[in-house]
Amino acid sequence: MRRKNMNWKKIWIGALIVIVAGIGFYSFNRDERNFEIAKNLEIYYSLFRELNMFYVDEVNPNKLVKTSIDEMLQSLDPYTNFISEDQMEDFRFMTTGEYAGIGALIGNHDGKVVISEPYEGFPAQKFGLRAGDIILEVEGKVTENMTTEDVSNLLKGPAKKPVKIKLQRPGERKPFEVDVIREKISIDAVPYFGMLDKNTAYIRLSNFTVNCSEDVKKAFLDLKKNDPESLILDLRSNPGGLLQEAVKIVNFFVPQGSEIVSTKGKVKQWDKTYTATSVPLDTTIRIAILTNRGSASASEIVAGAIQDLDRGLVVGARTFGKGLVQTTRDLSYNAKLKVTTAKYYIPSGRCIQALDYTHRNEDGSVGYVPDSLISEFTTKKGRKVYDGGGIVPDVVLDSEQLSNLSIALLSEFKVFDFATNFTNETKSIAAPEEFEVTEETYNKFAAFVKEDDFEYESESKHMLEDLIEVAKDEKYYSLAQKEFETLQARLEPQLDKDLVGFKDEIKSLLRHEIVSRYYYQKGAIRSSLGDDTVIQRAIDELGSPMGYTGYFEPGIIITMKRP
Repeated sequence: MRRKNMNWKKIWIGALIVIVAGIGFYSFNRDERNFEIAKNLEIYYSLFRELNMFYVDEVNPNKLVKTSIDEMLQSLDPYTNFISEDQMEDFRFMTTGEYAGIGALIGNHDGKVVISEPYEGFPAQKFGLRAGDIILEVEGKVTENMTTEDVSNLLKGPAKKPVKIKLQRPGERKPFEVDVIREKISIDAVPYFGMLDKNTAYIRLSNFTVNCSEDVKKAFLDLKKNDPESLILDLRSNPGGLLQEAVKIVNFFVPQGSEIVSTKGKVKQWDKTYTATSVPLDTTIRIAILTNRGSASASEIVAGAIQDLDRGLVVGARTFGKGLVQTTRDLSYNAKLKVTTAKYYIPSGRCIQALDYTHRNEDGSVGYVPDSLISEFTTKKGRKVYDGGGIVPDVVLDSEQLSNLSIALLSEFKVFDFATNFTNETKSIAAPEEFEVTEETYNKFAAFVKEDDFEYESESKHMLEDLIEVAKDEKYYSLAQKEFETLQARLEPQLDKDLVGFKDEIKSLLRHEIVSRYYYQKGAIRSSLGDDTVIQRAIDELGSPMGYTGYFEPGIIITMKRP
């Protein structure tokens, strides 16, 4: 009996030694890590002190520290950011969609800050500001050589207080001044909703700001009065936002208790599972979620959850692939750190993060998650889906690429400037759905472009020039010189020819810009719905009950495609 007790005593002593050793090892590692942190901070402080004291020119301490912080965080991922006190207003706008100002987008055009788009119903529009107006001064401060950010900060301020703006309107000789009364600006998360036909409801969601789920809910309940058979939720170019809002929106259409998304991080407090906690609005209506490469983050949670739960179709192009969750932490002097704390996983268990920031290439660049690490998962009904690269739609439609001519006309503000001139000369136009760019208007636009000695480059020409250089290096050019020269001549941009060849595309761009001047964002959306090929395909898929349900059959594979 005594020997047995001695054996147990030895076991307990042995276990205690292991535990103490483990604690000691952990303590050693922790102390070593703390020492490394303290050592490097001491090095940084002494380096900064010497730099500030001895560098040949005066240095700006704030700028130096901000640069070092930004570069440090950039080495982690693009979403971990330092937010200084003077950036808090912009940060609040990103999360709430609210700020106090005049309610207009501004941009830089030929070195001048111009009104790009006044928001309907807000001060800029109420006080008569138009797209194309050049901002010369704000509160007596000349805007020449200012950035758009500088001017934007001058325009923002306390609500119900005036801001004096001096403007120059194209086509008018004299500048004019306006005292615009600032208001609290709240950008609609749902810029448009309506019935596309008697059976199909449509909701455009542009971001995931605070309470955007309530906007979606109100829109859907209003559309329900028309007894629609299907719903299109348009998340194209929606960069995401608040995760909780995405959860609420999915909850509207899935049974209570369904798992929607989970998060997993290094710190256990970030390990959470989000389920549908409320009674849904509708679990039977046919659904199509529209996506493209600009659909990211919370947009991918909605699209991915709907896909994984086999609740609806995803239609369009593969999404961006952002599966990282950020949390804000308070810092000294009213600053904040927005830091990546977790990855999110949609119901099938997959994470759709596309870029691998953990394992960078030797040159510091970031690559996609390698194919060898991509895993197969299944949806609720057994369809095969994959992680590591965004949400691949059930119905894949590649985004239509604009011609080089169209891209140049947009980037060189030719479409914008022509619309400004058109608006100054034309008092009103037809309703958004009815307005068309006539041949006469298009010919005026073509003449407007030509009279300005407009030039643009051809990507095909550039690639051919590169090929010619390679052919010369490899001594093949002389063997096919005539063919190269013939092809070079054919690929040379010809404005007259391209203005005819890409007429329909350019007309569409003109129509969108002109309609937005009279009917603002809602009107521009309304005018584009009729010829939107992705929407039309979604309507077709939703309109065939048998075809729609066929997508959810077990064994269907949603193939993984790299961009």
